[in-house]
Amino acid sequence: MFSGRLVQDAALIQAQFDLVLGALDDVDVTRAMAYATQGGKRLRGFLVLESARLHGMDETCAIWPATGIEALHAYSLVHDDLPCMDDDDLRRGRPTVHKQWNDGIAVLAGDALQSLAFELCTRPEVGSAGVRAELALTLARASGAQGMVLGQALDIAAETAEQPLTLPEITHLQAGKTGALIEWSACAGAVLSEADPTPLRQYARALGLAFQIADDILDVEGDSEKAGKRLQKDAQAGKATFVSLLGLDAAKARAAELVEQACAALDAYGPRAETLKDAARFVIARES
Repeated sequence: MFSGRLVQDAALIQAQFDLVLGALDDVDVTRAMAYATQGGKRLRGFLVLESARLHGMDETCAIWPATGIEALHAYSLVHDDLPCMDDDDLRRGRPTVHKQWNDGIAVLAGDALQSLAFELCTRPEVGSAGVRAELALTLARASGAQGMVLGQALDIAAETAEQPLTLPEITHLQAGKTGALIEWSACAGAVLSEADPTPLRQYARALGLAFQIADDILDVEGDSEKAGKRLQKDAQAGKATFVSLLGLDAAKARAAELVEQACAALDAYGPRAETLKDAARFVIARES
């Protein structure tokens, strides 16, 4: 059920990107935007769509924020790959945007994707003015200096710090860098339906941390060809990770515990939440 739904939702989001980006001028920056938004698991967009289904919301309104969060995620990857950040040449098995074009186009494409994310979340089709405002406000917090950008800044600072990060410090860093957008995505369905997002927030916080621990495990054990990016960067840079602090076996055990917590948070929804529970199990079994 989950794997089929993930593929289905990825196709819906790609079709929406084709529609939205196809309406823009055909110039390098819009080509780079389209390039950056192709491929990937689309997990964040899936979480928006599935949490909306959980609350009886129609895909015709949920597809806009689902595409929006994927635009914002793509922006973060384009900028993260730049030489001034992680300096990566490969993303999703293809040259990164700054390698395919240049640094200037990559910066502009990322900027435009960030703006597009907020445009998509505030389209009239999404819902009432109050719902659209709440999506935009919470996305600003999740993506900015209280969320993802804060986590990225802490990550950069850790590279030159005299002492490696402690486990609580890494957990705080990743709650912003990875967890904040996952939490926003999972809660979006409740926001769209004006329901209580607390169960989904609890689910997403456990899911986001499990996702990052799985990433750290993949960086050690993964296959770079399957992952579509360079691996073992953290070890080469001497950075502290969940694996370096906990050990490989304990990191795997912790990720499994978090998945159980995520699933338990959804028990009140009954069998309707099974696809979201499968998504939590997927994040620690994936190969990319």
